[in-house]
Amino acid sequence: MTLSSHCRSHGSVRDEPARVTSYGELSHGRGPGPGIIPLMHDGIDRVNLRRWLRVYVVTSTGLVSGRGHIDLARAALEGRATAVQLRAPELRPEELLVLASALAALCRRAGTLFVVNDVVSVALTSGADGVHLGQGDDLVGTRDRLGPDRVLGISVETALQARRAEDLGADYLGVTVWSSSTKSEAVPAGLDGLREVVAATGLPVVGIGGIDASNARQVLEAGAAGVAVVSAVGAAPDPVAATRDLVAAVGPFEGEGAT
Repeated sequence: MTLSSHCRSHGSVRDEPARVTSYGELSHGRGPGPGIIPLMHDGIDRVNLRRWLRVYVVTSTGLVSGRGHIDLARAALEGRATAVQLRAPELRPEELLVLASALAALCRRAGTLFVVNDVVSVALTSGADGVHLGQGDDLVGTRDRLGPDRVLGISVETALQARRAEDLGADYLGVTVWSSSTKSEAVPAGLDGLREVVAATGLPVVGIGGIDASNARQVLEAGAAGVAVVSAVGAAPDPVAATRDLVAAVGPFEGEGAT
């Protein structure tokens, strides 16, 4: 299924033979490889990638006692998020792989983009659709490692970093808009900094940091293709409702009717 042919209707992906992972999730039997976007990188469908980046939920632990990565991913999918990123720096590599494989299967069944944070090898092995890296990661050569069929996201702070990320084969960029307790080391660019990055590149840009349903439209109006959130969903009393509120605040993708 390609980006141009996929229709985002949850639960519409064909069932396949499944195996049970140690996390108790169903992992469907396609084997390693991106779940929903075989893409040719040089001819990537930017319109549909922008659609996938519209509401992007990043998983976390520790925001609410007893709520883990799978809980948040399930809530994001039920709330109709368009992308899920697994960010789990607390896990050992072998634990991360098992969890990523389970989430890749869940997102594949829902028709939702699934990205692993930081660990390229886990993205390659788990069946994720791509990986997201920061400026502190080894960016050179990552595009070659991923091949043409997976998405590469890179966090940037400046227009110069945006242009370099594009040269390195990024498919989309992430920009911290406002400060956030979930990633205190990130430098917030503000809406003006976001606009500068958007103006410097033809790549889709996702805003993250301090975003929720009350200010998401400001981020889109500054030129972002979508909004990414951590605590707005992960710390919410009802993460499904919080995701739905964000989807409603963002509104339909340009050219689409309301869903």
